Amino acid sequence: MGFFLETLFGGLMVGMLYSLIALGFVLIYKASGVFNFAQGAMVLLAALAMARFAEWYPKWFGFDNLILANVLAFATAMVLMVAVAWIIERLVLSRLVNQEGITLLMATLGITYFLDGAGQTLFGNDIYTINVGMPKEPLLVMQDTFQGGLLLSQEDLIAAVVAAALVLLLALFFQKTATGRALRAVADDHQAAQSIGIPLSRIWVIVWSVAGFVALVAGIIWGSKLGVQFSLSLVALKALPVVILGGLTSVPGAIIGGLLIGVGEKLSEIYIGPLLGGGIEIWFAYVLALLFLLVRPQGLFGEKIIDRV
Repeated sequence: MGFFLETLFGGLMVGMLYSLIALGFVLIYKASGVFNFAQGAMVLLAALAMARFAEWYPKWFGFDNLILANVLAFATAMVLMVAVAWIIERLVLSRLVNQEGITLLMATLGITYFLDGAGQTLFGNDIYTINVGMPKEPLLVMQDTFQGGLLLSQEDLIAAVVAAALVLLLALFFQKTATGRALRAVADDHQAAQSIGIPLSRIWVIVWSVAGFVALVAGIIWGSKLGVQFSLSLVALKALPVVILGGLTSVPGAIIGGLLIGVGEKLSEIYIGPLLGGGIEIWFAYVLALLFLLVRPQGLFGEKIIDRV
């Protein structure tokens, strides 16, 4: 029972991180109606900026304070992501208002390659580290309840708490604020939103900035765990099954989908993997997403589309 709970908790914590990345996809889709393939590149660019500025600032200004370096690096990386959001709106989105979804989709693919190239040009292509002080040692709990106790990763636990808090704040932002309601209106119909005075340019800058903030937090967490390298953008691919499972338009769906896939991956790798020769954690999420596409294409919490003829 103790080993099962360790696996379950590990899956829940990883699932929260998947949910965090999936939120970036949901945010952009809710505001523009397009699936943003650039989210992985945004995570990578934000993580590179955080890692490199945290390394550069002590050298430039001659101080040796990890907290100050991280605060300055975080602020600078956030400014960079807002600047990226503004550039994307000015040079891409503003010229594609009311275009077909496939046009916007191809635009995000172009943005992906641009951000990948810009990150390599600005920050280099080595493997970098992010040290935000998260403990690496495992935590032993419930020793009196289970023999040997439960061994949990402190780093994963802290990351899951941060991700959960951010998810809650974003859910409240969408449901309780005027800007959040404006974002939903823009997602439903660009022309109707413009006709009632909602400025598309400002809304798109806001939503891409928020998605950039989410990418920055996700990049810091994953960069701290795995190191900052260009394969980090592939981590975002794990968020694709999450949004398919939860629904492209649902913030709660991103949370539930992430948790289900995180737990499913861990449990299947431990209990089913040995029967199939291992490696099930790599493809489990995509097979689950495929099954959902067959029986419920809109996901668990997505809006069902009804065409009237």
